[in-house]
Amino acid sequence: MKSRDTLIRLKRFHVDEKRRRVAQIEAMIAEFQRMATELDREIENEERRAGISDTAHFAYPTYAKAARTRRDNLLHSAGELNDQLEEAKAALNEAFEELKKVEILEDREKAAERAELALRDQIETDRIAARMRYAAGRL
Repeated sequence: MKSRDTLIRLKRFHVDEKRRRVAQIEAMIAEFQRMATELDREIENEERRAGISDTAHFAYPTYAKAARTRRDNLLHSAGELNDQLEEAKAALNEAFEELKKVEILEDREKAAERAELALRDQIETDRIAARMRYAAGRL
């Protein structure tokens, strides 16, 4: 029984670890998207200030070009993180299923132990009742 408890604790640890990983990736994606949105605002402000929004124009602001590149990189990274997020969610589901299997086995073992204990109690009760009937018959 001790090894089963240890196994369950280990499986729960794995599930918690996978949950933390999913949450971490989700937070990173949200942060990248927030930063990209902020860069979009800065690009718009810079273009408005310069009066040029055509990226091919020779006088297009250098800061706006750099901000666009950074924003595009952030969005690309967020896309890659989405792939990692799907993998992490699949790993979490797998770890959760493994935990459930072990917990079900433990529940079955405990139910079998309770049934065995109840049977022993019933046998002992029947034995005592038989002795009492025998003793009462002798009187």
